[in-house]
Amino acid sequence: MEQRSYFIDHLRVVLTALVIAHHSAITYGASGGWFYREIQTSDSVDSLLMTMFCAVNQSFFMGMFFLIAGYYTPPSLARKGPAKFVTDRLLRLGIPWLVFGFVLGPMTVALAGIASGRDFWTTWTGLMMQGKFFSGPLWFAQALLMFAAVYVVLSPLLRRVPERSERPLPAGRWWLLAALLVGLIALLLRQWVPVGSEAWGLQVGYFSSYVFLFALGCAASRPRWLERITAAVAKPWMIVSLVTIPLLPLALKFGGTPVKVETGWTFAAILYAFWEPFVAWGIIAGLLWLTRERFNRRHPFWQALGERAYGAYILHAPVIVLLAVLLRGWQAAPLLKFVIVAVAGIGVSFALAGALLRLPGARRVL
Repeated sequence: MEQRSYFIDHLRVVLTALVIAHHSAITYGASGGWFYREIQTSDSVDSLLMTMFCAVNQSFFMGMFFLIAGYYTPPSLARKGPAKFVTDRLLRLGIPWLVFGFVLGPMTVALAGIASGRDFWTTWTGLMMQGKFFSGPLWFAQALLMFAAVYVVLSPLLRRVPERSERPLPAGRWWLLAALLVGLIALLLRQWVPVGSEAWGLQVGYFSSYVFLFALGCAASRPRWLERITAAVAKPWMIVSLVTIPLLPLALKFGGTPVKVETGWTFAAILYAFWEPFVAWGIIAGLLWLTRERFNRRHPFWQALGERAYGAYILHAPVIVLLAVLLRGWQAAPLLKFVIVAVAGIGVSFALAGALLRLPGARRVL
């Protein structure tokens, strides 16, 4: 990449903040799995609002992380060569994954156990002594390691494909075809691994879009597609997203029973599989276009946040669980507690990441 695309760095910060907010919402009643849930999912207004917030997030935010990661993979491999590239990936992805799995994951479980009266130190040390491993949100690092390994293996074949740096953006029909294909593969995958279940520590039911967007990021790298999204490209898909988002709650309310989106061939499961990419494409395109137009400049504050984003992602699980446990006795509306824990969790996670970066050798990994 000849020039630094500051808006992509800014997007990493926004996506990291959304991840922290997402897990805070699950704590207080949104649908999904997390280390600590103070309130279970219900039909309350607060729970439904937070569930929709998480559903929209889930449609695009981790996929956009994979898109950005794929975007920088080809130039990184070309610049470093296979050996250094693999070593770098092992350091930046493998070490955080292992540290979280064997240390921070057990810590987070132990913090959640305080709410049930379990002793924190006994639980934490016991889990570590037993060698218990919890991937938590660092499944992302695990998946990226796998994707990077596949790209390195395939790169000799990919170099034989003629590449034009000014290749035009895919036409709208290809976006539509991609959404349909991603939705179909997601539906098929969920017959094997339902949403909420894992295989190899990964929620495979969501990996249709993850694999596609990582591959798209790799393909988009040389022609710099992410920096060429215009209003003419983004706005139609933003409209598609806005029209599509209400279809899920309407279908769940009026689609009859059983209301089961995790697997199977129910109307709800089929709708949900196709709903996600049609929501995601518009949000991703809109974010790329708007941030490039308005925020593609260097700013010390955003630069500092960008340097801390990965560390904040790694650290946020124990942070928001501890905050939620500390506030568990406060009798406030779940939606209010969600907002407070999300905002505080974002601030504390980024602050701790900044402190972590001061440790010797930390920047080599983070």
